Amino acid sequence: MSQTPSNQNNDNWKNRVYVNGLVIGGVIGLVGAYLYARAAEEDAGRNGGVPTKLQTGQIISLALTILSLIRQIAETGKPKK
Repeated sequence: MSQTPSNQNNDNWKNRVYVNGLVIGGVIGLVGAYLYARAAEEDAGRNGGVPTKLQTGQIISLALTILSLIRQIAETGKPKK
């Protein structure tokens, strides 16, 4: 099945959005992991080589913040009223 030029343009911008999102998300995730590892390493130095475990409340709070950020990103694609 061949696509019409308008369908190809439609797919092209979507693919660019997906790739940009993948790259930006990967960079942000890598920076976040680096900062977390650095903070955990400092904490481990103060606690005899063992970092403090994450508390369930911290994980839930972080997950809700991430969901809120994803929702805000999704809202930017909608037209303004």
